[in-house]
Amino acid sequence: MEYLPHRYPLLLVDRILDFEPGIRIVGIKNVTINEPFFQGHFPGHPIMPGVLVIEAMAQVGGLLLMDTVEDPKDKVVYFLSLDNVKWRKPVIPGDQLVFEVKMVQSRKNVCKLRGVGRVGDKVVAEADLMARIMDK
Repeated sequence: MEYLPHRYPLLLVDRILDFEPGIRIVGIKNVTINEPFFQGHFPGHPIMPGVLVIEAMAQVGGLLLMDTVEDPKDKVVYFLSLDNVKWRKPVIPGDQLVFEVKMVQSRKNVCKLRGVGRVGDKVVAEADLMARIMDK
């Protein structure tokens, strides 16, 4: 997690559960009612914003990518595009989001990833992500 530039309140990865360098990574986000975005999204009916679900997925994917470079503390991951994004089910307080992100393709410093987010056995989000690893 030290390789992610994000910090509270935008650090959306709590822990890495599984990691196969250059192949796949599994990370979690425990969603609590104390998340700052629930104050306005939506009062009385809290739902994690879909874009933040994808952001959490991207952060997990960023950790997979940072492991592929020398001197990761001197690098940063910028996401270039998202394709085939689908939100299947709302994420609410008390959910544990489990993200599995797989490397699809890597050429030089541009990588394609495929991510799936689940709560329990239900898919809540999925996306194809493209990212570039750059110097800070």
